[in-house]
Amino acid sequence: RCHGTCRMLCHLRGLDQGGTAPGMRQPGEVRGTLTRAKRGWVWNQMFVLEEFSGPDPILVGRLHTDLDVGNKNLKYVLAGEGAGTIFAINERTGDIHAMKRLDREEKAEYTLTAQVINRDTNEPLEPPSEFIIKVQDINDNAPEFTNGPYHATVPEMSQVGTPVTKVTATDADDPVYGNSAKLVYSILEGQPYFSIDPNTAVIKIALQGMDREMREEYLVVIQAKDMGGHMGGLSGTTTVTITLTDVNDNPPKFSKSLYEFTIPEDLGIGQVGGKVKANDRDMGENAKSTYNVIGGDDKDVFEITTDSQTQEGILRLKKPLDFENKKSYTLRVEATNVNFDPQFSGSGPFKDTATVKVAVEDSDEPPVFTQPSYLVEVHENTGVNAVIEQVAAHDPDITGSLVRYFIDRHTDLERQFNINVDDGKITLAKPLDREMDMWHNITVTAMEISRAIVAIKVLDINDNAPEFAMEYETFLCENGKPGQVIQTVSAVDKDDPKNGHFFIYSLVPEMSNNPNFTIKDNKDNSINVLAKHDTFRRQKQEMYYLPIVVSDNGSPPMSSTNTLTIRVCGCSKEGIVQSCNVEAYVLPIGLSMGALIAILACIILLLVIVVLFVTLRRHKNEPLIIKDDEDVRENIIRYDDEGGGEEDTEAFDIATLQNPDGINGFLPRKDIKPDLQFMPRQGQHSGPNGVDVDEFINVRLHEADNDPTAPPYDSIQIYGYEGRGSVASSLSSLETASSDSDQNFDYLREWGPHFRRLGELYSVGESDREP
Repeated sequence: RCHGTCRMLCHLRGLDQGGTAPGMRQPGEVRGTLTRAKRGWVWNQMFVLEEFSGPDPILVGRLHTDLDVGNKNLKYVLAGEGAGTIFAINERTGDIHAMKRLDREEKAEYTLTAQVINRDTNEPLEPPSEFIIKVQDINDNAPEFTNGPYHATVPEMSQVGTPVTKVTATDADDPVYGNSAKLVYSILEGQPYFSIDPNTAVIKIALQGMDREMREEYLVVIQAKDMGGHMGGLSGTTTVTITLTDVNDNPPKFSKSLYEFTIPEDLGIGQVGGKVKANDRDMGENAKSTYNVIGGDDKDVFEITTDSQTQEGILRLKKPLDFENKKSYTLRVEATNVNFDPQFSGSGPFKDTATVKVAVEDSDEPPVFTQPSYLVEVHENTGVNAVIEQVAAHDPDITGSLVRYFIDRHTDLERQFNINVDDGKITLAKPLDREMDMWHNITVTAMEISRAIVAIKVLDINDNAPEFAMEYETFLCENGKPGQVIQTVSAVDKDDPKNGHFFIYSLVPEMSNNPNFTIKDNKDNSINVLAKHDTFRRQKQEMYYLPIVVSDNGSPPMSSTNTLTIRVCGCSKEGIVQSCNVEAYVLPIGLSMGALIAILACIILLLVIVVLFVTLRRHKNEPLIIKDDEDVRENIIRYDDEGGGEEDTEAFDIATLQNPDGINGFLPRKDIKPDLQFMPRQGQHSGPNGVDVDEFINVRLHEADNDPTAPPYDSIQIYGYEGRGSVASSLSSLETASSDSDQNFDYLREWGPHFRRLGELYSVGESDREP
């Protein structure tokens, strides 16, 4: 094994005795002969120190081949990782040098390939062989705590050896080669409270009885050193903050053994009489305590509760105090931890007790009424200054002061009542009126600010007359029948008799024999008003006034006269009121003003529709504007049969022109839609062998002129195709100056063979008319 650090040479070996490189055959060698070839290259790993920074390149090793026996044509070639940049080879001697400073932490080894070639021809003389150059580590990296600084917690009072936390350091040096990466841990600060395992780096409790209440937080400095902790090694440090967590290791403790309170005897039930506090050195849930009254005289008079926010004991009153009966109380209270930790049970009971002395203070108590409220009933006709009630109160104090009485005028703004300040007699200051105020609630005040509510009920007397329950609006139909009920009347009375109301109705004496109306009792404190005849007319009298007397059965009886206003109106047959004004009498029976207005609006709308219809009808029948007098008024019938020429004598039938749509001689118009059907007279038409075209056209012209459904112009259809090879321009008669005189159609024969048949037809027609 050759090491570059020892400057030893690595030689190339393996050529056989004849000087042949392995894998190469000599000329003339038999192909089938197998001979054992010795290995040409024998390699071991080469090593180079990292971080070497000498002035000259460092020699890593030397390559040598057995072919190199003074032959100057040999050339050493190096290839692979870092060849030519990091590593260089002397092509003549095979020496390999490191040209740069190497760092094992960046790259630990390099793989290269060596080969011997002919210097002149660059042909390989030996096959390439691979070798490795490893970078040898030196201790150039200090340990590092990548996760620091650390924070950890541990319960207080933990046993020695209790694990707290673990720290970890890393070293970038080679952990395999030497001790550069072998770490040893130690504590620089934090003793004697904590210790650390030098190999595992686990921090543990080193001191018994570490109390959070004495010290809560510790700062520990940990060191990691490589080279196994020996001198010359590199080191790194980190800090660990260790906090002791609380446990319930302290009982509650009252700040003093005796508490004294002075409470006034008029303290309200549930009110706070005092506060006690038991302090606990623990925190959070471990410091919570509960308070109880465990002894004392009359312990049911007081109770103690716990304030969850302040952890105080609140002393409250459960029963009223009376200085005259008991002037002081002695209580025994206890504070106990809510949460108990059994491991500290040997430390003693986690509770504490204290004595509370309560002194009752005499108060100037207000007078006390013999009853909290009074109910007084008095008649509304009770005289002024009459005594209606007497209230009484006494002073509960030992002094027994005299009591004076007053009425709180905020409850008696009208000053309806008075009270005797010495004996509490309540008298009437003003007359009572039950209809105005049925109840009076006044407050009587004693000198000692003691109050009592006096409720005074006013009793009713019959001092109000009955009257109509409402203002009635009564209507009477002109066509009503005698005895018809026109109104039901009821009454009300502000009084409130014990046996209820009973009303009596009657007409005023001067109208007891009223010729128009009468009344009928319904036996339910109401009456019906009836009409005596059916001759009521608005033109005669529009309004009637009927006075009615209503009386009650009180003592003394009270009565009032109420007038019922009756209006005469026009009604429908069903008795529904339609109009009550005299002016409306002139209107048609059964129609109101609104109905008449609606009818008039409908009539106006119908008139507008009729006018529009007539206008549109007239506009439709008006002739279209004709620009000149030479307007063509002729029907042109289009047919698609062009004929077969002069040789075809059977293809065209003049009967098609004579009657294209039937044998009745009527041709319907296609340009308009007639409003009524016009049936023309049955015309004379010839058979297929005797056709009179002139007569046919005259008949059609006469029918068109007398057709009421046709507009005053003829329908013109334009022919866009005249045929091929025509020597004439157009056959349309629109450009022909036609008249009633005979025409000569011989010129048609001169147009060519295509028009010869047409000329013969017209010639035949003329010959038929000549006789």
